[in-house]
Amino acid sequence: METEGKVIKCKAAVAWEPGKPLSIEEVEVAPPKAHEVRIKIVASGVCHTDWTFLHEVGKTMNPQPFPVILGHEGAGVVESVGPGVTKMSKGDKVIPLVVPQCGQCERCLNPKTNLCTKNWKKTQQCLLADGTSRITCKNQQIYQFIGISTFSEYTVVPEDNVTKIHPDAPLDRVCLLGCGVSTGYGAAVNTGKVESGSTCAVFGLGAVGLAAVMGCKAAGASRIIAVDINPDKSKIAKTFGATEFVNPKDHSKPIQEVLRELTNGGVDFSLECVGNVGVMRAAVEACSPAGGVCVMVGWTQMGELTLVAEDILLGKSLKGSYFGGWKSVEAVPKLVQDYMSGKLLLDEFVTHRLTLDQVNQAFDLMITGKSIRTVIKM
Repeated sequence: METEGKVIKCKAAVAWEPGKPLSIEEVEVAPPKAHEVRIKIVASGVCHTDWTFLHEVGKTMNPQPFPVILGHEGAGVVESVGPGVTKMSKGDKVIPLVVPQCGQCERCLNPKTNLCTKNWKKTQQCLLADGTSRITCKNQQIYQFIGISTFSEYTVVPEDNVTKIHPDAPLDRVCLLGCGVSTGYGAAVNTGKVESGSTCAVFGLGAVGLAAVMGCKAAGASRIIAVDINPDKSKIAKTFGATEFVNPKDHSKPIQEVLRELTNGGVDFSLECVGNVGVMRAAVEACSPAGGVCVMVGWTQMGELTLVAEDILLGKSLKGSYFGGWKSVEAVPKLVQDYMSGKLLLDEFVTHRLTLDQVNQAFDLMITGKSIRTVIKM
């Protein structure tokens, strides 16, 4: 390609400071260095974590670096690769990954976790392995959210944070497997290990929660209670497999008491997909003391969770799930294949399609509960 080895000028949505709308700017994307991949982003989902990073700094999120390009749920085509990259080449369809998989570190070799340590600290600081980014704007370094930044027409990502997918995969749908859908679905089938015939409750019916509902159904749960304060979520929840819908606002007592009454003592599995410590406690207390399992899926950094000790002592379990527990590089291509073969729903998550210029509108749709997932087409 004529751009290989050269700086590419393109459009990106830059967050110059916390709490302010994103600004569409011309940025410069440098060529990839060793073990890096430069990707032409074709589509990006707009995830609640992007909004949280922008608006919850110092509240539910630790202090973060700015200016930054958000976006981490994307899919695209490899434009060029840096020295040492052997797993992919120009023209390959790929999905950048929030969790790397180097295949060599202690955690990659441990079947109990997917939290690869390769470049982890740097990408959490919104930097690449050498402590810098590949994107600049107005002669200023722009940080890359989780080392990715999919709200840019081009980006550079560490090779262990990229996976090659089927060449026929529709990028404007499979981009959702870069975060939300994989996270919720895996929380049910991997982390929670939902059992056939069980009773489940899923708290929060955004894309992650609906994917968790889908995972509960795939695991064979006989009763799936979807919980949300937005009554409009009832119909869509049943599309993904919910058997019942409960709105906490319709009841005068705490939702955990409502669920215990509905299930004769508590659910077998509860999945918290909101990222709110109050809801997390309710999810724990909604579980059956007879081995009930609560999975924390919703993202928060600074919230402190308080529990009644007896809840755990009597036999409940509390688990955390990050990116659904998937070993990312090897698992995501298989999830793409599952979608292409009809085993996994993706189209049903997409309620809006917008352009990069409309990214702030996408945030508004999400926060007001009018969208499940908006896909930004580049």
